[in-house]
Amino acid sequence: MAKAERSIEINAPIEAVWKVISDYERYPEFLSDAKRVVVRNRSGNTVEVENEISVVGTSVKYTLRMVEDAPQGLHWSLVSGAFMKSNDGGWALRSLAPDRTQADYSIDIGVGMLVPKAVINALVETGLPKMLESFKARAESQPKGP
Repeated sequence: MAKAERSIEINAPIEAVWKVISDYERYPEFLSDAKRVVVRNRSGNTVEVENEISVVGTSVKYTLRMVEDAPQGLHWSLVSGAFMKSNDGGWALRSLAPDRTQADYSIDIGVGMLVPKAVINALVETGLPKMLESFKARAESQPKGP
């Protein structure tokens, strides 16, 4: 299992941050490893999202079940995935000021025995800060106001 938690402060209102993290199909526009994201099912506050990412030059597909709690955050769990046994995580958002949001991100991934632990740890430890900066930049670039 590879587990990580990080927090980042974003200079944007909580609603703007929420829009970015919950607009799954736009992830490939600003996340370099995201190749394709498709929303498969939406029922109330639960969404099934199929992802295709690039991991160390290899395409990996997996599906997550997202449970949304707008605009405070969301959490997910793995529905299916090629090499993953589990993938649980989430975002917790907290408004610090009208134009400032704290975003807490957590992830816990379990993989099969054929995947080297060093690869998973590198993804979580190296990729996570870069990914959070990408979400921050995206949220801060959104238009302000109505």
